[in-house]
Amino acid sequence: MKQIIHILIILFLLVGSLAGCANSELKAKERVKIGIMLSDVGLGDQSFSDAAFAGLAKARDELDILFDYRELQAVGTYEKGFTELVEEGNDIVIGLGFMVIEDLEKVAKKYPEQQFILVDSVSELANIRSITFKEEQGSFLAGALAGMASKSNIVGFVGGADVPLIHKFKAGFEQGVKVVNPEAEVKVVYANDFGNTELGGKIASEMIDEGADVLYAAAGFTGVGVLKEAQSKKKFAIGVDSDQYFFAEKAIITSMLKNVDVALYETIKEFKVEKSLKAKQIELGINEKGVGLAPIRVIKLTPEQEKSLEELEAKLSRNELSIQLD
Repeated sequence: MKQIIHILIILFLLVGSLAGCANSELKAKERVKIGIMLSDVGLGDQSFSDAAFAGLAKARDELDILFDYRELQAVGTYEKGFTELVEEGNDIVIGLGFMVIEDLEKVAKKYPEQQFILVDSVSELANIRSITFKEEQGSFLAGALAGMASKSNIVGFVGGADVPLIHKFKAGFEQGVKVVNPEAEVKVVYANDFGNTELGGKIASEMIDEGADVLYAAAGFTGVGVLKEAQSKKKFAIGVDSDQYFFAEKAIITSMLKNVDVALYETIKEFKVEKSLKAKQIELGINEKGVGLAPIRVIKLTPEQEKSLEELEAKLSRNELSIQLD
């Protein structure tokens, strides 16, 4: 009798276990799945890719989604990474960075029913939502702050590549510097590399030797080298994309925030509720909390400078300041 009872208990537990597994599998199938192809440097760039990854991690924790990612170093081509993510069954596949557009559009044409998101460039394909930012607005404020902070009247801008997207950072920065400090000189160098800290340090060192005392880099991991070199030479720096203060705490007066993490989180939240993405092109600026400045540290602004910075931000939000793009 005892043996029969034991068998029945085992069968009961087995059935319960199988039912639990089935329920877990069903729940997993019902969860929104997101796949992302990261930009060229990938995780650890301490900037763009890391910010996007943070947005997906937040969506996983707060919205109960699943996500997977691919890095260029692992898959070889963007096209292969996108294809793998589509065939993996992701509800949305994200392409991060202007450099992925060609391969993303190839894959999007092969899978017209698949929903894609392109960050930092614009596609006209019906199944791709494009998310771009008004980097020039945030960079304008960064430039104004650099113009206030500079003692030598020479500041530097380091771009990761000589391309239209980076020109937006440069144009905003230059015009922001000039609006508060018309006599200041802005030195510009393009690294043509987003993943080389040594190169960033070398460029920064040369700019500092030429008199620059505030450096702003829109150059991914290369930019981290700029920040650290500025600190080693006891000069000021401005970070980009995320709050980079902790990479050079004695040098970084602020960072130009490009809230890729927020944009992706909100887009995933929308998809989870609406089951689709309606708007095909979204541009996020100061008014949409897409760009802005991190807290100001290291230096102390005068009350007049604080007021001036606040007024410039207000004018940008009211479209009363026109930033000329290259």
